[in-house]
Amino acid sequence: MRPLVLLIMLCPLPVLAQDGPRGIAFVQAPEQGSGVAMGATPDAAFALAEAQCVASGARAEDCLRTTWCFPAGWTVDIFAQHREGPHWHEVTCGLPSRAVAEAVAHALCDPAERPYLIECLPVQIYDPEGTPHLSE
Repeated sequence: MRPLVLLIMLCPLPVLAQDGPRGIAFVQAPEQGSGVAMGATPDAAFALAEAQCVASGARAEDCLRTTWCFPAGWTVDIFAQHREGPHWHEVTCGLPSRAVAEAVAHALCDPAERPYLIECLPVQIYDPEGTPHLSE
């Protein structure tokens, strides 16, 4: 090996920060609150989402980790309610575009596929950076 190449290999080089993909975490406290947050790791994102859940009025022990997606991609959160009363959120993430997220919501809420639902609608669509795209 040439001395110059060896010297370069042995010299410390600055570490470059990487802005890699981030994930999205969802937390639900049934009938109490929820939280959504982005993060580089599940622990980081869930900690932020759980803090939002508590800030929305839920008890910490009721804030359940429901969904983690890495990389986040486009994400759709739908609300569904069964004709017998129970209701819930369904999150689909890692999608390639907003159009696909909207198509997934449409498919999940298709009454021909799920006739037992009395209500089903997208409540939010998030872009890969976690920005919500539906008006509240």
